[in-house]
This record gives sequence, C-alpha cells and structure tokens, in this order.
Amino acid sequence: MDVLQKIHIRKVTASTAIQESHKRPFLEARARTVRAVRARFDARGFTEVDPPCVVPCPTMDVHVHGFAVPEAGGFLHCSPEFHMKQLLAAGWERIYALGPVWRREVAGPWHAPEFTMLEWYRVHEDYQTLIQDCKDILCAVSQTFFTQDLACDPNGTWEIITVAQAFERYVDIDLSSCLNDTPRLAAAARNRNVRVADGDGWDDIFHAVMAQHIEPRLGSPAPTVLTHYPAHMAALARLAPGDPRWAERAELYICGMEVANGFSELTNPEEQRARFVADAAEKHRLYGFSYTPDEAFLAALESGMPESAGMALGLDRLVMLATGAEHIGQVRWG
Repeated sequence: MDVLQKIHIRKVTASTAIQESHKRPFLEARARTVRAVRARFDARGFTEVDPPCVVPCPTMDVHVHGFAVPEAGGFLHCSPEFHMKQLLAAGWERIYALGPVWRREVAGPWHAPEFTMLEWYRVHEDYQTLIQDCKDILCAVSQTFFTQDLACDPNGTWEIITVAQAFERYVDIDLSSCLNDTPRLAAAARNRNVRVADGDGWDDIFHAVMAQHIEPRLGSPAPTVLTHYPAHMAALARLAPGDPRWAERAELYICGMEVANGFSELTNPEEQRARFVADAAEKHRLYGFSYTPDEAFLAALESGMPESAGMALGLDRLVMLATGAEHIGQVRWG
C-alpha cells in the first residue's frame, strides 16, 4: 500500500467517525425506542421471535421486490410475515419480531434498501386492536413527533377514517363509484390536477392522488389511521364482512408519512392461493418477473391458522419522526 492510499484510508476513517459522532443523539433515541417497544410487548405477554432472513419467497406484493441470494438458496425477506403466520398456525398466540428487512427500492430520505421493521401478531383479534397497539407504542416512544413543517401529538384525538372517506373529504372523489373503473378514476384525478399518463393503471392513479392530495394532510395534529382499502389491494387481509368491496386493512400516518400497515388476516387457504396467483400474474405483467408462493405458509393456512391480526411498523421512520431527523441514515447504525 502506497502513502497516498494510506492517507485516503485515514481520511475516510476520520470522516466516518465524524459522521457517527453527529448521529449519536439520534442513535441514543433509537436505542431508547427499541427498549420501550420491547418492554411494551414483553409486559403484555408477547413472545419475541427471530424469523429467518433468507426465505424461499420474499413477498407476493405486486409492487415490492426482494434481493436474491442464490448462494443461500433464496431471498432476503421483505417481511417476516409468512414465517410468523406459520407460528400462529403452530399455536403461538402473541408474537413480535424486531429486525432487518430488505426491499429493492430507490434509496432516499425516508427509504433504504435495508431497514428495521417491527411486526406483531395477535390471535382472535382484528385490526381495531392493532390500532390500540399503535397508540400504546407511540405514547411509550415520544410525547411528540415532528418534521420541519408538521407536528403530531400521539395523546391527541386520533383520526380514524376509511380510504373512501379520505377521498371524499380531501379531493371530493367518490371512490366507491370508481372501483375497477380506471377511465373514471383517471378523469377524476385529472380534474384535481393529478398527472395521469396514458399507460397508468388504477393503482398508479390511486397512489398519485394519495401522494399529491391526501397523505400530506394526514397525521397532524394527531395520528391518522386509514382503514378499508379497495378489495384488490387486500394483499393478505380479509374482506370486510357485509361489504366485500373493501378489505380490513389499516395504515397509520404521522406528519404525512405512512409508518405502519396492518390488517385482519385472511385465513382461507383457497382464497389466499387465488390472490397469490392473480398478484403474481400482475407482477409479471408490470415488471417481467414474479415470485413462487411460499408453500409452507399456504400449508399453515390449510392446517387451520386461527383468526388473527398483524401489523408491520417501520422503526427507522418512527425514530426519525420522534427526533426530527431528516434522513433515514441519521437513525441507523453504520
């Protein structure tokens, strides 16, 4: 190694040390958050589990992509969901996991290919219990959450509304009349100055309206929970009793940012397999590839997984909002 290489290494090492010292207050807050979360679940009789990180199927979400690790014979998981539900079928009733997950997405202030997820499940409960769990977690972590422009008080009155109500309130769109009608939703979106390309599908338009007009208005001055997403966005959620146009899915927003996503679980193996087939076909149509469903998970459903509810929460985002950090790298070790 020549002198110039040694000097370069010293500079990089010094720069890294300075960056880490600036991150220390954020990392200390992260450590406190982790302790508070674990204490909260442990005190309520949950068992912390340690799911495998390398799995045969990383996700069946149409728009989420995983990292292949062929040397290990699988993929880095995008969520511990499939394995944790196998544990529910095996008799575990209250479980949580806190650890890294990986998703192949563009890095940015709020996104990183590797991030930390808190995921928990309860048997014989539904999504409404998960909302109360979220309230308890937020109040245990911080008395206020904030960004440069917004603040959120977890002890305030939470706004819990359906997705259809949010569309009606914030953009005056009757979402129920637009279900499965892409031209109608596109016309309504364009009338609200949302850019819609000729090839955009229903989901593209839905998310564009959400991002431009609805999400920035959620989660301040108190948290917002959106519930009852369109049935085709159900993923692994069960459909709402009495109105199968909607799924019992809930998403938590703080200061305009989506922080958690959960639902009352679908336990019907035939319906779940049919959804997987449809989602895989749509993923292949959009992106040119798809994943093979996790057969061990489907077998667990067939064995009789009890009625359950589960929620996934982005820990890094929660710490960012509790500390005012402007980039996810500030709240992550390394």
